[in-house]
Amino acid sequence: MNVITRTVQRSGTFWIGAYALAAAFTTYFSMYAFRKPFTVATYEGIEAWGFAIDFKIAIVICQVLGYALSKLIGVKIVSEAEPNRRALMILGFIATAWLALVLFAILPANWKIAAIFMNGLPLGMIWGLVFAYMEGRRISEIIGAGLCASFIISSGVVKSVGRWLIVEQGVPDVWMPALTGVIFMPILAISVWFLSLTPAPSEADKAERKPRVPMHAAERKAFFWNNAFGLTMLILAYVVLTALRDFRDNFAVEIWEAVGYADTPSIFALSEIPVAAVVLAFMASTIVIKSNRNAVLTHHWIIFAGAGLVALSTFGFQTGAIGPVSWMIAVGAGLYMGYVPYNCILVDRMTAALKTPGNAAFFMYLADASGYAGSVGLMLYKNFGAADLDWLNFFVGFCYISAAVVATCTTAAFLYFRRGHLADPAGAKTPAPAAAG
Repeated sequence: MNVITRTVQRSGTFWIGAYALAAAFTTYFSMYAFRKPFTVATYEGIEAWGFAIDFKIAIVICQVLGYALSKLIGVKIVSEAEPNRRALMILGFIATAWLALVLFAILPANWKIAAIFMNGLPLGMIWGLVFAYMEGRRISEIIGAGLCASFIISSGVVKSVGRWLIVEQGVPDVWMPALTGVIFMPILAISVWFLSLTPAPSEADKAERKPRVPMHAAERKAFFWNNAFGLTMLILAYVVLTALRDFRDNFAVEIWEAVGYADTPSIFALSEIPVAAVVLAFMASTIVIKSNRNAVLTHHWIIFAGAGLVALSTFGFQTGAIGPVSWMIAVGAGLYMGYVPYNCILVDRMTAALKTPGNAAFFMYLADASGYAGSVGLMLYKNFGAADLDWLNFFVGFCYISAAVVATCTTAAFLYFRRGHLADPAGAKTPAPAAAG
């Protein structure tokens, strides 16, 4: 055992959690430098683009397709990954993604879509590999909430860096993504090394949160079909949340321009910090719920509340009750209140509460693959079915649709799981949170 691992392991639960969170946060934060910066360029004047679809929509769709395919591949690869191979897999996948960004810069326009597809293909497996170091711990809520804050904050920060390279440093649009990745390479390498030294869950962790085991085909099939209706409702809600999140994220430049913030690179980072703070507070607070069953049901309420916040804040923006910055922050907080639980805390608690053995990666990747397919569908509809509708009004309309679908599906899933499909590791049922009445 490495001296760092041994020292951290002896330091107690709090310091193990702090170490794991710091390593995971910086690892995933750095990964975003290879994934998101390309979206802040406008790519005006791209030559020899021979397709009817808008170039930026095309490259966003292609990266999402690669990312979605990665999630499907990850259902097998990540859920079966052995602990001693995770760090090398993370570094190898991100290195491949960076080489794809170099190809994106040098290839002709019609081939850039292939390069950006190859960029997304390995990156979709990073989250599951990183979260595998976090899951199955008594403090997974705090670690998971902090880790999820990384993809909220990092998206804004790396886009601000990318926009700064274009606006202030004169870097060409097509080279900006690869150069942004270079800036974050040293942090990534150090972070992954520290992450690989994270101590495994203790015996007390395993007793409370259930041991996590690799899931092969038979286990994956049993896990899904034993809980098919509830999982399907959650996946449908997640499809809509992912589509909304991706549209807000990938076309943030266009939305901010529409509300008067065209030349403010810092707005991408500054608007996401309060979003991360709100979501972090909600997610971390659930650590006080010892019953895994009650925690799962409570997260359904949080997702439902997030949908309500999206709808109410959008109505407030349309009526002039709140300004554009407050609206974008509120919509971000609402959608991430729904989106974040799927990526860590809900799936971790659900894995502990469901009666079929497994790990969090399987459901996480099943939901993700479905979610990104929905994201592609939304962008195709925008290009071919609503081309005359500007970015802002399209986004406003989809906020209302998303809120309605998420609220409905989450309610159905809540009622399903509340009927007795969940139990704590010892098998003792605990009272469910009271239904609204």
